[in-house]
Amino acid sequence: MTTHSSSGRQDATPSPSSMLGGSLEDLQAFCSVVELGSISAAARDLSETKGSISRRISRLEGRLGVALLARTPRAVSPTEEGMRFHGRAREALTLLADATEGARSARAAPQGLLRVTAPVDIGVDLLPPLVVEFHRQHPQIRVELVMTDTPLDLTAHRIDMALRAGGHDLPDMNYRASPIADLTISLHASPRYIEEHGLPEHPEDLQQHALVTSLSHQGTAPLILQRRGRRYEIENRAQLRTSDYASLARLLIAGGGIGPLPNLIARGAVERGELVEILPDMLVHDGKLHAITLRGLDAPVRVRLFREFLRESLMG
Repeated sequence: MTTHSSSGRQDATPSPSSMLGGSLEDLQAFCSVVELGSISAAARDLSETKGSISRRISRLEGRLGVALLARTPRAVSPTEEGMRFHGRAREALTLLADATEGARSARAAPQGLLRVTAPVDIGVDLLPPLVVEFHRQHPQIRVELVMTDTPLDLTAHRIDMALRAGGHDLPDMNYRASPIADLTISLHASPRYIEEHGLPEHPEDLQQHALVTSLSHQGTAPLILQRRGRRYEIENRAQLRTSDYASLARLLIAGGGIGPLPNLIARGAVERGELVEILPDMLVHDGKLHAITLRGLDAPVRVRLFREFLRESLMG
């Protein structure tokens, strides 16, 4: 009977890079081309030449036996097989980076770059003092804020965390959604406005007041108020409207009228006495603020720290 040595080829365990089809550097080059949209951009990002990146991609395609990129004189784009492979390759590279960071963090303070995206409203009024305090506690973690109302693909834009408002359950976005704060929207006005125009005691009283709303209340769509399961529709006769809650808060503080604000944005102005909640037992909206991270992956230490810091700061 013929026996095989335990060191023979058929018993050898393939390395992660061979199972994925190439060296880690080749995988990184491919992922960068897909995420940045061109070989030139990937070369700049990785401090290599265009020829070097092209050879890495060709070598990777040769090992896999499939075309990963569709090339034209002006652009490159992933093939269907390339898109599927990119998802698995990026996940593997992320896991490797997280493992490396985890090993280092066992004997060193958390460090690295933390990229966070958030809607303009939250980013302008809520995040700055929180980010400054987080950096004081963890000075080796660098933070970049990307303020935009457009939802960004976390992988393509290299985002570690996205803050998004929604209902109690967000739809499946292939990401992990962790609720970090209650997000309610209720009516507010300035003490000056109340002194001049009186305090409404019932939803119907709002018909006699100036309303300030965001552009999300399109046209003549009524303002909906809810209290203990009862629904009230208020005619939307807003004379002042604006595109975002940050500027809406400033219109209300200036005495422009009564309008709906998220509690997280109004909280500071209420504490300073600049705004007062109107009809406090009534809500315009009830939901959650979520921290969105890549699904199925253990978040890096810096991401977990920031997520818990936000939850403790906003829920407290």
